[in-house]
Formats: sequence, structure tokens, C-alpha cells
Amino acid sequence: MKSILVIGMGILGQHLAAKMQELGNDVMIVDKDEAVIQKLSPAFKNSFAGDCTDEGVLRALGVNNFDYCFVAIGEDFYASLEITSILKELGAQYVISKAKRARQAEFLKKIGADEVFYPEREIAEKLAVRYNATNIFDYIPLTSEYSIFEIPILPEWIGKNIITIDVRNKFQVNIIAIKNQNHLMPVPGGHYTFKENDHIVVIGKSNDVFKLSSKTK
Repeated sequence: MKSILVIGMGILGQHLAAKMQELGNDVMIVDKDEAVIQKLSPAFKNSFAGDCTDEGVLRALGVNNFDYCFVAIGEDFYASLEITSILKELGAQYVISKAKRARQAEFLKKIGADEVFYPEREIAEKLAVRYNATNIFDYIPLTSEYSIFEIPILPEWIGKNIITIDVRNKFQVNIIAIKNQNHLMPVPGGHYTFKENDHIVVIGKSNDVFKLSSKTK
């Protein structure tokens, strides 16, 4: 269990805090709008209404005691900068701040953010990759070259096993899981026989996966 501070209860902050809590972490939420905190407080045992651009507010929260501090403020970038800077000055262990543009990320890192995330850009890139190629059902980027994809199998694979298909050598991708509707089989053995409606979760270079997925029409 980790101790999490989420500052900014917009849509992103609410979803982030809720998921962190669902995963078993100790979460504190903060927003300057008291009405928002009153609305959310029944779902979070630790909640606080206050303006975090005020150093005294952050000091009172004991920010150095949290494993992660998220600055999830959306519209007021100046406030995000101030809060990120104060968090680091007060000894916050790890600060993760939201940015909308690369220039904002540069500023946030310069004033101390340990990590910057771009939710809008990441979603846009994921959607672009998914719908640019054929039959991409999910996509997780790993590096500039390699990603994880969920794609359907080729119809002619049904009834044949992984060794027979020889996916790694023929298509330059590695199968890391088999998915059929809601059932997931991680790290399948070479003798696994493909079934109708199977999807494969593969890791590989994007271009190699696109070539394979284009054959699944």
C-alpha cells in the first residue's frame, strides 16, 4: 500500500484518486473548491479543501510523508507550476504533474517535477495508432520502436498451435498472452492450439505488428 496525495479534483483527478484507492492505496484528495470536497468526501476518508498555492496549506498536509504527490490541475497552469515547486521545496518524495503541451512539461521539470504526464496527448496517440491500422484492439507504447498490441489471429491459424505457426520467425513478434473474450491466458506454451475468436497480445516493432494485423481482414 502506498500513500497518495492527489491535488485537483477535476475529472482526471477524481478518476485517478478513485482508481488509486480501489487498488488499495491510502489516498488523500485536495481541491480549493470546498463544494467539490464536500461532494467527494463520503468516498474518501482523507479529504481537504484548501488552496495549495499557499505554502501553509501544503505544509499542514505533511507532503513529505506521501509516496507520490499528483498535481492534476487542468486549466490553471501557473497554479500547477507553483504547487509543483512548493511540493519539492517542502521535501515531497516524488511529484507527478500534468501538462498539456511539451513547453509546459519543460517548465514543470525545471522547477522540480519528477515526472510529467500528458493525458490528452497519450489518449490521442493511442487512438491514432489503434484506428490507423487494421484490427488493433489495444495498444501500449513501450519505447519509440516497441509496443504491446492486441490483435485477432489469422483465420487459417484456427486448429494449429503456436509452434506450427512459428509466429516469432515468420512475423517478428512475440506472443505474450492469448485473449478470448474475457478470458486471458498469459505466456501460452508452444503447444497451445488457436481457437475461434482468439486474440493474441504481442510485443514487437509497430511496423511488424501492422503488417501482421493487415492480414487479419
